[in-house]
Amino acid sequence: MKSLIVYYSYTGNTEQVAYRLVEMLKSRGEVVIRKLEPLDEARNFFMQCLQAASGRKAELRSVVKRVSFNISEYDLICIGTPVWAFAPTPAINAYLDRLTGAEGKKAVVFTTFGSGTGVGRCVNTITKRLANKGVTSVKKLNIQQDKVKDAAFIEKEIKGLGL
Repeated sequence: MKSLIVYYSYTGNTEQVAYRLVEMLKSRGEVVIRKLEPLDEARNFFMQCLQAASGRKAELRSVVKRVSFNISEYDLICIGTPVWAFAPTPAINAYLDRLTGAEGKKAVVFTTFGSGTGVGRCVNTITKRLANKGVTSVKKLNIQQDKVKDAAFIEKEIKGLGL
């Protein structure tokens, strides 16, 4: 199985979960991991939330050329984002816009969050966009920020996905 993990992380929380996924998936085959880096990122949380809530799409750094927008060569795609104002981040919005080759693929949407308010709406937004791209199955992994450093907890949650 060949897996792709694409994520955005502002504080490092989502990145920690992404690397736990790498550890769990690498026994099943090749894993490629890519971090999205926006060029035009707001630096205050209020503005970040406004941009996320409005569905804004970030302009991604040129290093993102290493990121595969055509996922046809992968069996599984994992997309990770913090939840900002009930929504995925602008970087994830931009990635989902450009995503191709998803027909018949399986996906995992993973989020990190503070209060938990809005997680369902964020995940549903991503799930619908993936379905519109042809993804047939989406599993969900949601990790509260106070559990991000708890490796055993995250590994248990990942195992519960049945990948």
